[in-house]
Amino acid sequence: MKQKNPAKKYNDDFKKTIVDLYHAGNSAKELSSEYGVSEVTIYKWVKELTPIGTGEESLTPKEVAAIQKENLRLKQELEILKKGYGHIREKVEDSELTNFIDEYKEQYPIQAMCVVLQIPRSTYYQSLHKTESSRERENKQLTKKIRQIHLDSKERYGAPKIHHVLMQNGFKLSLKRVQRLMKQANIRSITKKKYRPYPSKQKVVQLDNLLKRDFSTTTINEKWVADITYIHTLRDGWCYLASVLDLHSKKIVGYSFSRSMTTQLVLQAFTNAYDAQKPAKGLVLHSDLCSQYTSDQFMNFVHSLGIVQSFSQKGCPYDNACIESFHAILKKEEVNHIQYIDYSSAKLAMFQFIESWYNRKRIHSSLGYKTPQAIEDQIKRSA
Repeated sequence: MKQKNPAKKYNDDFKKTIVDLYHAGNSAKELSSEYGVSEVTIYKWVKELTPIGTGEESLTPKEVAAIQKENLRLKQELEILKKGYGHIREKVEDSELTNFIDEYKEQYPIQAMCVVLQIPRSTYYQSLHKTESSRERENKQLTKKIRQIHLDSKERYGAPKIHHVLMQNGFKLSLKRVQRLMKQANIRSITKKKYRPYPSKQKVVQLDNLLKRDFSTTTINEKWVADITYIHTLRDGWCYLASVLDLHSKKIVGYSFSRSMTTQLVLQAFTNAYDAQKPAKGLVLHSDLCSQYTSDQFMNFVHSLGIVQSFSQKGCPYDNACIESFHAILKKEEVNHIQYIDYSSAKLAMFQFIESWYNRKRIHSSLGYKTPQAIEDQIKRSA
């Protein structure tokens, strides 16, 4: 007798062939001797692989066991899904379900889908003949208007500002309704944070903080705040924007854009602001302690015009929060969504954002939903 190898594994074709030979008249003993398989194993294969029934519908006990196992798995999954769906169903509108059924009615029986989704068939069939309500028509019109305002703002406005514009245009609706319609239409304000390189950690001398986070004003050209931010370009690398903001109107009264972060950059931004606004002596100019604003060239020039300088405490960005807020708006609404090719394209984009959008079109909730330019014009007319 040949040595049996109990550790050997046999593929399905081998097993089926042995079973076929057994049914063809070969005894288990003969097959065991010929092919090195134990008789016990042969009888086991015969039991597992001998078809039950006849014709194409015949199945082996092994196949039946596999089907039963799969049926049990599917039954368990279905029970789990039913239990989970019971909680979800309360939050799903009938209209969502009827739309789903209508979409897939060519693939699955309507009755089966109604049973699974726990919705009466009558509800589905009634939905096919449902006429559009006046509320639904109104929501469609509002959504269209919301989308237009959103696009006009280059997707920068969120629900509060869109709601204000709608109210100005004669629409009577709540902020919550605007929020709900925007959510349904997947309309949202573009907000995106991005990496900002850290400035050098050079040692700085603390200078007087005259502002002390008192951002209140009575008119324009009382308090200005200034800062520098980074703008990346593909060809020219990092470029720099120096901005000067009036705390009363929130207007960017001066700015300058350069490939390098020098004293000349902030000097040009301040000069642009001074020439445009012609402020009286005593104006407070607040900035951080970076070397550009504390350089002799900049400080001497500012003081010669009767401007008083104020400086943030070291490591306290809140001391200059208003200009930081403007630069954050610039990044979230413009810079973080564009890859500028070079310095020139970035400079043009800064011009368009500040001059066309931020100063003249972008409404501010802190200004009673007016634009910075509108606030300045109002003050100048009443002067």
